[in-house]
Amino acid sequence: ILYVYGGGEIPISISGLEDGKIMHTIKIVGAVTRMISKIKENDIIGFRGPYGNTWPVKEAEGFDILIVSGGIGIAPLRPVIMEVERNRDRYGRMIILYGARTPRDLVYRREFERYKRIRNTEFHVTVDRGEEEWAGAVGVVTTLIPKVDVDPKNTIAMVCGPEIMMKFTVKDLIKKKIPEERIYISMERRMRCGIGQCGHCQVGPYFVCKDGPVFQFSKIKGYFEVEQI
Repeated sequence: ILYVYGGGEIPISISGLEDGKIMHTIKIVGAVTRMISKIKENDIIGFRGPYGNTWPVKEAEGFDILIVSGGIGIAPLRPVIMEVERNRDRYGRMIILYGARTPRDLVYRREFERYKRIRNTEFHVTVDRGEEEWAGAVGVVTTLIPKVDVDPKNTIAMVCGPEIMMKFTVKDLIKKKIPEERIYISMERRMRCGIGQCGHCQVGPYFVCKDGPVFQFSKIKGYFEVEQI
């Protein structure tokens, strides 16, 4: 959780941990993120955490990995891509499907060619609305799922993005026979305390800040579309 003195705090995922530095990717959507965007080098920012769990990178060793992300949802999944790249022989195929509203909303565009060069990896990107200079695929990210071949018996899927996008992504992954217990989603709920005490991010019996934010779909499916407090 990051906080700006006099401005408030906000939960932000770690999008990189390289060369001893923690990387956060922040989209300006409110007062706190707007204040963070104005921070200069040597300014002081508050940090507490990290809280919660992580993507199942150890459990995924030996499996193929299917990553499906929408918008800024690729940020929490970037460390997974980097981990597979660093330890390529520990994992099977990696398929990365990434979608955003427009080409201007795509994050990490300078890294796309790097993703494509990772051994035994497929990288596909699409946008909801193309623009004149866009020569890639057009359509929501779920339109990419039928176009890739997966081995459902040997695939772990990791999904992050808007909840409506994750809802339809999970449906398509189940159609591909990927078991619900091997589909992992990252829940985005308003977290405050970070230790499961305030109840603000409670979903059924779970606290997103403490038990999540990453959940097996088999455990969270009954609460997936429940409105947050």
